[in-house]
Amino acid sequence: MNRKTILAAAVAAALGAGAATALAHTGATGVVKERMEAMKAMGDSMKELTAIMRGQQDYDAGRVRALATRIGVHGGEAMTELFPEGSLDHPSEALPTIWSNWERFSDLAIRLDDYASALAAAADNQRPAGGAMQGQGMMQGQSMMQGQGMMSGGMMGTGQGPTPEMLAQMPPDAVFLHLADTCSACHQDFRKKQN
Repeated sequence: MNRKTILAAAVAAALGAGAATALAHTGATGVVKERMEAMKAMGDSMKELTAIMRGQQDYDAGRVRALATRIGVHGGEAMTELFPEGSLDHPSEALPTIWSNWERFSDLAIRLDDYASALAAAADNQRPAGGAMQGQGMMQGQSMMQGQGMMSGGMMGTGQGPTPEMLAQMPPDAVFLHLADTCSACHQDFRKKQN
């Protein structure tokens, strides 16, 4: 699957998450409601970040940092704590595969936190002309990662992705793509498909 297809899926998931989750909140209680509210907050932040990265809103490093931080506070352990085993009460959109593949779910939750923190750190970095949404920023970011990963014994080739420290040195557009990929992967594997 190419980068444009992955990005399109991530953007669609982020844009659809806010509206679908708002409707689904009706009747939610307890931990299901808490996690749906967290997902809505992240979806709203991803929607705005997508508009910024596409050039539909002016780029403001402070705003990018604030949105990334808003996403990050819901990642990692904060996310996994919202998914006690078997919490599938209606109107939950979680799939039971979360608990049968807990290691992958936890890894994605940690990556979400790491990549959101990296985006906050990279917000002031120089952006390439045209931005990553046109592919330039991603190519520039990949060449930076390959150089750093090869020389520093980074995570290149391990299937775990770049470290937050490596990402923090990249253009923010490229970091955003990693964050969007993580959201998309989690939705694809662990969320009920929207009709």
